[in-house]
Amino acid sequence: MDFTLNADQLALATALEGLAAPFKEMPINFRGFALASEALEEQLVQAEFFDVAATAGLGPVAAALTVERLARLPFAAEVALSMLVHPHLPGNAWPRPLALVEDGRPGRFVARARTLLIAHGDKLSVALVAPDEVEPVESIYAYPMGRLTRASETQARAVPLSPGDAAEVRKWLRVATAAEAAGLMQAALDSTVEHLRGRKQFGRPLGSFQALRHRMAECAVLVGGTKLLALKAASTASESDAALAAFHAQESATRITYELHQMFGAMGMTLEHPLHLWTYRLKVLLSDLGGRGGQARAVARH
Repeated sequence: MDFTLNADQLALATALEGLAAPFKEMPINFRGFALASEALEEQLVQAEFFDVAATAGLGPVAAALTVERLARLPFAAEVALSMLVHPHLPGNAWPRPLALVEDGRPGRFVARARTLLIAHGDKLSVALVAPDEVEPVESIYAYPMGRLTRASETQARAVPLSPGDAAEVRKWLRVATAAEAAGLMQAALDSTVEHLRGRKQFGRPLGSFQALRHRMAECAVLVGGTKLLALKAASTASESDAALAAFHAQESATRITYELHQMFGAMGMTLEHPLHLWTYRLKVLLSDLGGRGGQARAVARH
């Protein structure tokens, strides 16, 4: 496939780089797990980035590229569902931010969401949510996590999606997962490459050792494949492509998280380096939509 950006997409990418520039670095005094930015979301709203998928000349591929680029930032923002899934919800009464609650588990951005996607097995419903129906949850997963506090009340007024609508939404959830995972993996990889170039052992940069270079090259292949599969799925809107993209993303994230933390040694287990802001977010994405087993079954089915 030809992934050359058209003039509109190039202009979008340039504007996005300018918008993201102030959010590229982790604050010096930050020593926590979840790092979010409402200011980033506000700027995305003002610049109308959440309408990218429905804009002529841009479309879902540009939205997937935007999600991938924003996922590289140390600051988390609710963009993947709003940009790639929201346009496919039936009706126009669903305000953002969005969040996914799967089988009653806590989910990212749930405590701030105004619209919830509620998944139980193959069934999917959508509900407006009030602030007193959700609460934040402490976790190590580097996203602002939250849960439903009055699940039965929220589910009672949730709108069940028809099988066709549910399949469409689930397809775009898979594309969103793959695009976000690609950005997280790329940022984690870039950070690790920088570390290996600067850190010395036996008088040489760690990155000069062939064994480490081979392992990093394999990670780079997995990251590149994840991004290309996400873009292909966004372009074709195919259920099989979406399932394969999500499966490859979750499968690759498992290996990449292990490899990159290995490259940092003991430093990879501290909060002083921002690596966890990407790898621990990947751990959340690993369980979405039934995890790798769910995606593997979807690949076989489609």
